[in-house]
Amino acid sequence: MEKAAKPQVRTLLLTDLVDSTQLVERIGDAAAAALFRSHDRIVLELQQRWRGRLIDRSDGLLLLFERPIDGLGFALDYARGLRDLGREQNLKQVLQVRAGLHVGEVLEWENSPDAVQLGAKPLEVEGLAKPLAARLMALARPGQILLSATAEPLAHRAARELGERGELLVWKSYGRWRFKGLPEAQEIHEVGEPGLAPLRMPAHSPKAWRDLPLWRRPVALAAEALMAAGLAFGVWFLAHPQPAIAFAERDWVVVGDLRNLTGDARLDESLEQAFRISLEQSHYVNVLSDLKMRETLGNMQRKADSPVDRALGSEIALRDGARALLLPTVAEVGGRLRVSAEVVDPRTQTTVYAVMADGRGVESALGSIDKVTDQLRGKLGEALQNVQKTSVPLPNVATPSLDALKAFAVARSIVNTSGDREQALGLYQRALRLDPGFALAHADMARLHASLGEVARAKEEWGKALEQPQRLSPQERQMVELMLVQNGPPATYFRKAEEYLALYPDDYRVISRLATNQWHQNNDFRAAETLIRRVLKPQYERAAVSRYALGTFLLGLEKYDAALVEFRASKAAGYAAGGENFSRAYELRGEMEQADKIFFSSALGRDGWKKDSGVATWMLRGQWPRATETASAWADQAASAGDVIETLRARAAIASVAVLSGQGDADLAVQALQAAVEARGAEADALYPPISTELRLYAGLLAACRSERAGVDAALRRTQGSAVVRDFPTVNQLQQVLLAEQERLAGQPQAALARLQPLARQDTALVAVHWALLRAAQAAGTAEVARQQAQWLATHRGRSVTESTTSDVLRFFNAGITGRTLPAGATK
Repeated sequence: MEKAAKPQVRTLLLTDLVDSTQLVERIGDAAAAALFRSHDRIVLELQQRWRGRLIDRSDGLLLLFERPIDGLGFALDYARGLRDLGREQNLKQVLQVRAGLHVGEVLEWENSPDAVQLGAKPLEVEGLAKPLAARLMALARPGQILLSATAEPLAHRAARELGERGELLVWKSYGRWRFKGLPEAQEIHEVGEPGLAPLRMPAHSPKAWRDLPLWRRPVALAAEALMAAGLAFGVWFLAHPQPAIAFAERDWVVVGDLRNLTGDARLDESLEQAFRISLEQSHYVNVLSDLKMRETLGNMQRKADSPVDRALGSEIALRDGARALLLPTVAEVGGRLRVSAEVVDPRTQTTVYAVMADGRGVESALGSIDKVTDQLRGKLGEALQNVQKTSVPLPNVATPSLDALKAFAVARSIVNTSGDREQALGLYQRALRLDPGFALAHADMARLHASLGEVARAKEEWGKALEQPQRLSPQERQMVELMLVQNGPPATYFRKAEEYLALYPDDYRVISRLATNQWHQNNDFRAAETLIRRVLKPQYERAAVSRYALGTFLLGLEKYDAALVEFRASKAAGYAAGGENFSRAYELRGEMEQADKIFFSSALGRDGWKKDSGVATWMLRGQWPRATETASAWADQAASAGDVIETLRARAAIASVAVLSGQGDADLAVQALQAAVEARGAEADALYPPISTELRLYAGLLAACRSERAGVDAALRRTQGSAVVRDFPTVNQLQQVLLAEQERLAGQPQAALARLQPLARQDTALVAVHWALLRAAQAAGTAEVARQQAQWLATHRGRSVTESTTSDVLRFFNAGITGRTLPAGATK
């Protein structure tokens, strides 16, 4: 036999057909033979589908795959196929499989033909990865697919390749397990389909058991106490068992208000904030945010500043799905400053254990907090190596100045409550005067500016924060780097966001922002929907906003009823700002009265249909004079406010109404748009780089609507070689639309067809792509293509009204062409 030259990294899948021996005994040899022939056909088909190699078989299978997602796809289809096979054969026993999936190094070699002739397998596989996959399979419950910590993230990241089914999968973590014969504990995960997989923790066995910390193993804990204190104390201890919390990686904790028993007011807000900052460095423990706690207090009809003590903190934890409540305290004990923290089981409000650290003087407080949080992380189950690796001393990641920290903490509190911009900025600036190197204060100021739409100031503050990377935690540094690229090329942002989420998978703010950018910058409604569903968790303070976003994405996928469910849930949860897309779901069905009612009841619609939403509405309804009036009023208001981007967008709206209505002086309106872009485009680009390029191309699109080749040529010439066209997907698509229109107007509709058809087959194609393809097909005389595109436009009105590109001016074009396909009554 010939061995492989070196080990190869492969995905191993081991499966076992549950109770196969009893099945054969019950149905008989003949029926079993027929059943297993059908079984083998399923296996062969799935091997081909998922590119697997069958290495061995008996009551189970051993297969090799190049990628974990292929192994997972095989396992999921195999489980479903067995269930269906049992139903087809009218078996009383449900056919189930248990499976283990692992990625690791294996040695492969082929046996000689003589050995195969004597009964050996053609291909042999050995290596340490094989016994681990076997142990995962043996541990699995019937119907369960268990994955190693190596396989799970690789499969999870590629789950979109499974299509819609991948979006419905449930992924669960069961913590660290010990296997007999393996020296190291292993992280265990499950993935499965609801209704088919058990989706619950595997059962312990003599060969596999959870690797629990000492405080969660009462028997071991009692034995230690017995040896240390003698038989009498041991008996007492066994009679009074220690409480425990079932805490797993990425579980959540609530941090209660810090009790300051020293009388030193500097320690009130400052140490509480320091405790959070220190604990939030963990990849293992998730900390419920201040904003979420305030939101939950509001839902409980309690004041936002209610002291979060043992009782109230426990109720918050139970409501929001947190496993533990942490109660920090600072006090003077024996002339020393003691920082301590209790870990409380919210179900019983019992203290599970407490940790503490002492120091001399107030200056020791920050160092003591670091020691306390490190102890907490270890006791909650985080590996010591990870604690040491990710813990950066508080004076480094925050500030050594307690006065600066207090100003910072009060500023954060103001941002989270009143939102008083000037007061918060004043306090942040005071913190920076006390400690000019306080990078986290710069990062917080940047967030405040960004939330107020002050893009340039936000970018400046993020830059200042990054000038001192050693004064930021690894997570905060990576976050600042991510924010600095959010307005640049989308591919760069998406790459850095994925890198960030690989380390911090429960940062719902980043996931939510990534979902919005997939919609806004990639026009990818499916990806946006998948991402936003990940943040619909009780621990996220913006779940109501996220439900509204989900409704928008579903509307863009033409799932009107599902969208309405999410819009209503968002409103019921207290989100009052949104209203336009909620109203569109009714408008597209011709329910105009209900659409207006929904919009006017929102914060955005209290003054009626105004600005861009008003222009789009009147265009959708074919009320062109009102659209013109609204666009002009918007332009005047934006100019008075000195808002360059809104001024340019309003100019685009005026030109759109003039061109698409056929009323007014379209030439003059388009020229005014072009002049405005030339005059102020650079100023707008300083805030958001793709603005002027998209607006120039949009002016060309309006020229194409009128079949004015000179306007199309000018727009393409003016944007030729632009990095924005290269880097921003929707702008690139708009350029392709103009190139196709240029070809059509030059008498080359077949060239336009060849350019646009590959684009139109993609889910992310702009509405304008389908519109231009329809025109090219009509010009080329290809009736079937023209019919298909006309049908697409008629059946994708949800996409038309929710599509949102860089400058968001295509909404006016979409509204103009969509208004012609609305149902009867919609334009009344």
